[in-house]
This record gives sequence, structure tokens and C-alpha cells, in this order.
Amino acid sequence: MRRTSDPASVPLPRGLIPAQPMHVRFDSVGGASGDMILGALVDLGTNKDDLQGPLESLVGRSFTLDAQPYAEHGLGGLRLSVKLDEPEHHHHRSHADIRAMIQASDLPAGVIERSLAIFQRLAVAEAHIHAQSVVDVPFHEVGALDSIIDIVGVCLALDTLEVESISNGPLPLGQGTTQSAHGVIPIPAPATLALLEGTPVITTQEPFELVTPTGAAILTALQGPAPDVAIARGSGTGFGQRSLEGRPNLIRATLLETAATTDPSTDTCLVLECNLDDMVPELLGSLTEKLLGSGALDVYTTPIQMKKQRHGVLLTVLCRPADRDTTLDLIFGESTTFGVREYETTRTTLTRRFATVQTPYGDVRVKVGEWKGRVITSSPEHDDCVRCAEAGNVSVRTVYESTLAARGGDNQPQENG
Repeated sequence: MRRTSDPASVPLPRGLIPAQPMHVRFDSVGGASGDMILGALVDLGTNKDDLQGPLESLVGRSFTLDAQPYAEHGLGGLRLSVKLDEPEHHHHRSHADIRAMIQASDLPAGVIERSLAIFQRLAVAEAHIHAQSVVDVPFHEVGALDSIIDIVGVCLALDTLEVESISNGPLPLGQGTTQSAHGVIPIPAPATLALLEGTPVITTQEPFELVTPTGAAILTALQGPAPDVAIARGSGTGFGQRSLEGRPNLIRATLLETAATTDPSTDTCLVLECNLDDMVPELLGSLTEKLLGSGALDVYTTPIQMKKQRHGVLLTVLCRPADRDTTLDLIFGESTTFGVREYETTRTTLTRRFATVQTPYGDVRVKVGEWKGRVITSSPEHDDCVRCAEAGNVSVRTVYESTLAARGGDNQPQENG
């Protein structure tokens, strides 16, 4: 990593998964955009060359991630930009186009899930502003390849750094007007304000768009609980392309290792459910994928008997309270229900961490669950097993069992004493 909190400390080696979950805290002075956030993560320790290949495969075009050292107001970091080898002449892609592009990629499952959640959040905001369908809403600036690369690149960088959650401090907002695909619009842009609803902000006198819709979507869609106690492992700074009048145009990313705890993780969630008896099963499957892609914690269906002995399905969705409106928009927009029941519930989860296991077929990530300091269960990541099985021309089960064997005793629940 570029900088650490203690000059004498040793940065975490690449590929080494710390024992505790990692968290990134973003603090903005000059605003937030996709390239600034990605630049901060590269400055933090992500190797941009590791991002290049997967992102080029995603967009089907060659480009350069140009990350140059930059300093302003006595602070140093990186100024990152995406430079396409050939200019893009058409970039008004729809939400559906971008979803299809990401879902068809070979990116890790966690990267796909986070990327889809960001674009889903953008689509909901744009659809609300322009009174259009979430699926069909066209993206203008956000639909350009450089914006897609920024968003998916941030998700890929977080995956590389083994980050489980992010949070951010108050975001500064500019004032005035700016030019968009729809003409002159006020600053902040309507989509930005919709995305930042409920987020602490600071007003400034800067006559520029400081927080872009892309930046707002990344920070709000991936928002997670910040650790109460953590160990600072390093920081990185990303600079924007514009020089501001009274402040450095930067955002800082701080990598935090969650401090060990013996207490189980408990949080409050919402349960949203409805009965369906007149919906095509394929559409229900599509709705399930969209709900999970938008950040739902769990989605499942249960066969039920409804009035007049009609066969029906109970759709149950578990989500965070902050995602209630987005989840309801999807359920009402994509199903035939006339009403949704909701109630709060408390869930207790195992403390989770990830380890990377070297097998004869390649590296496989393993999710490890702990209860009160004891390893209770561990599970190889299925997508990693599939990837290694295809590369080694063996069965997925062979890779799965090889991973468990390589874990040794740590893959089995530990007994007291």
C-alpha cells in the first residue's frame, strides 16, 4: 500500500486475507466521482494492472487506466483517468444493456453483485426523475464506457483489497448550473440529490459539480455499517480532474481492519412479503435476481394455498431498512401484487472472514463463519471452484473437496476446551 498509519508498520501483503473483515472509510474534501474513488483505491494499494484485463474483457475495448502522481494543497495522491484507445461515438446505453453486459462477464460474483447494485440504484433515481421504467431507463453520461469502467473498477478494487463494507463522511456540494445531455441543470444534479437523500452533506461556495451521480451511487449503494473499533491499515487519495477555488479536489480512502470481537453480529432488518397467484414463474425468477442484485439480503419463495384452493407463492424479501423504498419499487414494478406486508426483524449472523486457499487447480476463496471466537463452518466460494474446475478440466466437486482438504483443521468446527 502506498501509505500506512505507522511508518514502521508492514503493509499487508497482496493476496493475504487478514483475520478480521476489512472496511474502507471515504472522506471527501473536494467531492466524489467514479475516477476519484477508483484513484483513491489504486493509491491505497490496488494494482491497476490487475484491473486492466478483467475490465477490458467486460467492455470489449482496449483502454488505458492512466494513474499519475499528483499533489495539491500540500497533499499527494493519484489523479486517475480512463483513456479509450478509440473514441466512443455512442454511449446512451440503457440499464438493461449494462446489466446484460455485467451479468455475461467473467467477473467474480461479488464484483458482479456490487456493480449491479450500483447501476440499479442509479436506474431507480433516473427513473423517478424522468418518469420511466427502471429496466428501460437510458443512461447518458453514466452509460459511457469510461463511467462503466469506473464503477465496475471500484467494485473490482474493493474485491482485490478484500473489503466487505464501506462508509463515508459528509459530502461537499457545489452550486450553480452545469451542462448535461438534457441541457442546463442546477448543481447538484437532480439524480445526485435523489441518490444522496438521507446522506449528510456540506454546502460550499464552489461553482462546480463536486459530487457526480456516479460518485453518489457508488458511495450510497455500497454503504455498510462502519466498525466501532478498527485498526487503520493504510490510506490512499484520489484527485479529480478540475482544480477548485478554495479547497483541494480530493477524496481519501482509509483501509480499516475490524477489531476482533467475541460478540455475535446482530442487526435489524425488514421483512417484505406478498402472496402471488397470477404471475408467470419466469417473471418471478427474474424479480428474484433483480432483488438480490439491488442489495436484498435474502429472497425466497414458499408454495401456499390461497382462497378457493388456488395454488400460490409467498414471496419473502429480507432487506436493510435503508433499502426499503428501492425494494418496494421492484416488487410493485415487477410483480402482480396489490400490496406488500412489512415488519421489522432481528437477525444474528456469524462473524465472517475470508481466506484464500491454494489448491492444485488455483486459488479459491473460502468464507469462514465464527461463533463466539470458534470456527463453526467454512464454505469454498462456488464461482471460484467453477473457474478452477474449467481451467483444470476437472469436476467442480474435485476442486471443492481439494479446497476443504487444503484448509486442514480450520475447515471443521472447533470444539470447546
